[in-house]
Amino acid sequence: MPYSLVIFDLDGTLADSFPWFLRNVNDVADRFSFRRVAEEDVEELRHAGSREIIVRLEVPAWKIPVIARHMRRLKAEHLADIPLFAGAETMLRALKDGGLQLALVTSDSEANARRLLGEAAAHFSWLDCGASIFGKAAKFRRVVKRADLAPSQAIAIGDETRDIEAARAASIACGAVSWGYAAPARLRALGPDLMFERMEDITGFLLASETIP
Repeated sequence: MPYSLVIFDLDGTLADSFPWFLRNVNDVADRFSFRRVAEEDVEELRHAGSREIIVRLEVPAWKIPVIARHMRRLKAEHLADIPLFAGAETMLRALKDGGLQLALVTSDSEANARRLLGEAAAHFSWLDCGASIFGKAAKFRRVVKRADLAPSQAIAIGDETRDIEAARAASIACGAVSWGYAAPARLRALGPDLMFERMEDITGFLLASETIP
């Protein structure tokens, strides 16, 4: 069915931050005393769910908010090293010009998100930032309410298993992209409503769906 609101994740969906993450994760692991990530571990972790990753890296739950705050501060120092994926800004502009409302829900800070998005930030009606690692569902519900829409009119698009889980908890559709943090096979196994292989597929499907009576 056609959607009126598209809620995007940032890292791994619009922003190519995974290479930056891999360069810095072991320094963060040493600082907060969790398992380092060896090069041979990366692909296995990409096939794991978000909760599985936390368990495998032996990250205590109480440390997660502290680590997240540190990562946001660290990322703020290196935003110049994190580009948007090719075609992301064009896709966002096309969706907005096509009459869709756009929102961003991310665990990152709003300051980081705006700086990273640059001029593309203007395409969003809402930026709801600072979500806890498993706290996106509440923010999805809040954005849908602000847009004055029914949950069935919204779709959330992300690149991790927790994005799909949060969308389902908020009773909205979920789309997954193949170019982010989680392996495409892992995402497909969760049965998202839509799977996008290329950035232009998002525009192609969502704008085409607007013509469905």
